[in-house]
Amino acid sequence: MCQPQFLVVALDNSHNRSEFNSGSTPLDTYFATQVTQDIRRNVTKCFIAFDTFQKRIAGYYTMSAAEIPLNMLPCDISKKLPRYPTIPAVRIGRFAVDKTYQAKGIGSALLADAIIKACTVPIGAYALLVDAKDDKAAGFYLHYGFIQYFDSPNTLFLALETAKSISGES
Repeated sequence: MCQPQFLVVALDNSHNRSEFNSGSTPLDTYFATQVTQDIRRNVTKCFIAFDTFQKRIAGYYTMSAAEIPLNMLPCDISKKLPRYPTIPAVRIGRFAVDKTYQAKGIGSALLADAIIKACTVPIGAYALLVDAKDDKAAGFYLHYGFIQYFDSPNTLFLALETAKSISGES
């Protein structure tokens, strides 16, 4: 039986983070020095795309609980939601792909994994939320159907009901 080249798994101490280089100093520094502390404190979970052939980390993302202020959503969406000040969400906190693996579909695969995980989390969550670091990153999320906040174009969300209907899950 063939082993897949990439597996998306939870980051653990057996994974070597020292060679990871996405080209973004803040994302690389966080991954090298801070992520394990955040995992230990249970403020985030980190998932990696692991290249089983090269034994390297190809990319990563973090997830945590979040809230979306109702007034930041477009009116046509917010009017269909309960009148709470905020609604629950799942946040992709950090997201990066190693330079060696960029433009090879790893980012799309990691995003798909994050969407699946957000859709199956055993708590109430309305959307997957992300703060894009720049316009290029925002464009990546827009390509996959994310919607921009009312007055903050680099903060985007994807309603989990939409994600489920696209993926065929319910």
